Formats: sequence, structure tokens, C-alpha cells
Amino acid sequence: MANRFILNETSYHGAGAIKEIPGEIKARGFKKALVCTDPDLIKFGITKKVLDLLDAEGLPYEVYSDIKANPTVENVQGGVKAFKEAGADYIIAIGGGSSMDTSKAVGIIITNPEFADVRSLEGVAPTKNPCAPIIAVPTTAGTAAEVTINYVITDVEKERKFVCVDTHDIPVVAVVDSDMMSTMPASLTAFTGMDALTHAIEGYTTKGAWELSDMFHIKAIEIIARSLRSAVKNEKEGREGMALGQYVAGMGFSNVGLGVDHAMAHTLSAHYDTPHGMACAILLPMSMEYNKEYTGEKYREIARVMGVEGVDSMTQDEYRTAAIEAVRQLSIDVGIPQGLANIVKAEDIPVLAKDAFADACRPGNPRDTSVEEIENLFRSLM
Repeated sequence: MANRFILNETSYHGAGAIKEIPGEIKARGFKKALVCTDPDLIKFGITKKVLDLLDAEGLPYEVYSDIKANPTVENVQGGVKAFKEAGADYIIAIGGGSSMDTSKAVGIIITNPEFADVRSLEGVAPTKNPCAPIIAVPTTAGTAAEVTINYVITDVEKERKFVCVDTHDIPVVAVVDSDMMSTMPASLTAFTGMDALTHAIEGYTTKGAWELSDMFHIKAIEIIARSLRSAVKNEKEGREGMALGQYVAGMGFSNVGLGVDHAMAHTLSAHYDTPHGMACAILLPMSMEYNKEYTGEKYREIARVMGVEGVDSMTQDEYRTAAIEAVRQLSIDVGIPQGLANIVKAEDIPVLAKDAFADACRPGNPRDTSVEEIENLFRSLM
């Protein structure tokens, strides 16, 4: 069996990397951008950092900002309309996962109009054409949407999120500039950072994992473990570490999948509008405990790169416990809530479990599961 790996054509990393954007636009012959971003980034002047570069070079654009934190079918359809009305030929996505995911769906529908209903993109859609070109500029250090072939859209009508996996949606250019992330509040830094850690740990242990993806994931865990506490304090070194660590995690999991943690987190966001990273973080120690018997020796390496000493003298049970506890302590240190009692309504659990079981991330979990077992996992955190 052949293992496939897909990454951006080009990526830029480091403080000030956004200065490379005008050169990329000119080199690729792009004419007019639809800038997809969210209202808060406009309000706080983050989007303007890129717009100023475009203005200085006389590069035309129009801005689309009708994007929610968990982007909806309607947000995507509005973006498609805006792209057409602007006469755009490419997209600049500025923001977190919400702006990126909206941009991917818009770009796909522009070149594959038969999917204009958006909902038909769920799962692995049979699109034929690469999406409209996207230059992705993340402002959070977590989703790694700038380097993945995945995106997630919320169906408000049905109170569910659906995952789309499409090799045609990956941005052609990723610009990972830690300066664009420096205004993130501590809570968002923590949530998105723990999302990145969840990507790395689930990607490292998923059924599809192999040597190349393992290389990315274990390095991402190491970088995130040493950087997240510092990033939450808004220290430069921590911000730069998280910008890189989340991207490295994305390089891996995009190509091998995730697991039950993300499946459950998606349904929490769809039903309660729970921040995705917070949901992933709350679930992570529990999902690691659930999967530990199906991970071979990998928890030893997780414990090692998270700074646990003496792992080589530990028994398998000891290093698995050590890995889980190291993740739990990091979660506590950055202020993640411990449990779902203030989020989940007990009477909703059967529906939550059913939706999580149907989620596209669930089959990659190293341990085969069931609706009933997922119900029990939700209840264990109540």
C-alpha cells in the first residue's frame, strides 16, 4: 500500500513573514483578492497589517468578513457570492480555523460549482478541480488549517458540524508569521495551543500513522510542550514556538487523520458553540486513557518529549500514565476547564454520541469504538 503525503507548494515562517505576500502574488500572476477574515481581526487592526502591504504595492482586493467562530453553510455561500461579485481570482485567508475553513469551502465551490449547497462536500467529496488559489495567513497557533486538506463547516439547521477532506483545498502558500499571533488573548492561546497538541497526539497514534507522519508529530509534541506555557504569557519565544509547532502537527495529521477526541469535540461545538480548542483540550486526557492499550510504545515517547524523566526505566503502565498526566498538567497550567459539567446537558448525550460516531475523524481512532462507548466517555467527564 502506498502512503500519500500532501503539503503546501510554498510556506514562509518567522516574524515578519507577511512581507513575502506581495512578491508571491506578483510571481503567480494573481489579479484581485477576496480577503476572507473575521470582524474582530478587522476591529483590532490585525487584518490591516496585510492590507497595508497590498495597498503599498497597488494590489487590488475586497474584504469578506461575514464569518462566525464556527463557520456556517450560510457563511460559505455568502463568501462564494462575494468572490464572484468582486471579480476575484484568488483568496487571502487571514485568521484562525474559521477564516481558513470558510476560504477552503468558498475556493472549492468556485471551481466545482456543483457543490454549491456546501453540505454535499461532507466527507471525501469527489471534486474534480483544485480550489481557487489560497494564500493562508494564520492568526492563531492551533488549527494548522493553512497546511491541511481538511475543513469543518457547521450546519446550524441540523445542529452538527461536518468534516470535509479534499486534496484540492490545500492553500498554495502558507505564511506563518508569529507577529500576526501576538495579540491573541491568553485563553485563545491556550485553547488553540491545546488543539495543536491534540492534533499531534491523535495523529501520532491514529490507525493511519507511519514513520513519516510520526516524525512530524513527535517533534510537534516536543515543541508545543516547551512553548505553550510561555505563549500563554505572551512571551516572544513561546509565540514563535507555537507558530511552528502547530504547523508541524498539521503537516502530519492532515495526511493520516485523527480520532475520537476530535469527533467528540466537533459535536460539542455544533451543539453548544463550544470553542473547538477548549473542547479538544477537555477531552484529551480522557481520550488518551481510553486509547492507551492500543498505542504500543508511543506513550513512552510522548512522555519523554513532554519532559518526563526516567521513562526508560518505567513499565509500560507507568509511562502511559506519565504521558497522560503530563498532558493533564499542561492543560491545567494553561487554564483549561477540567470536565464537561458546565457545558453538556445529560439528556443530550445520546445525540452527541451518535453524531460523534458519525464524524469523519472517528474511524481513525486506534481503538474501535461504538455509540454506547462514546456515551460513556461523555458521561465520564460530567
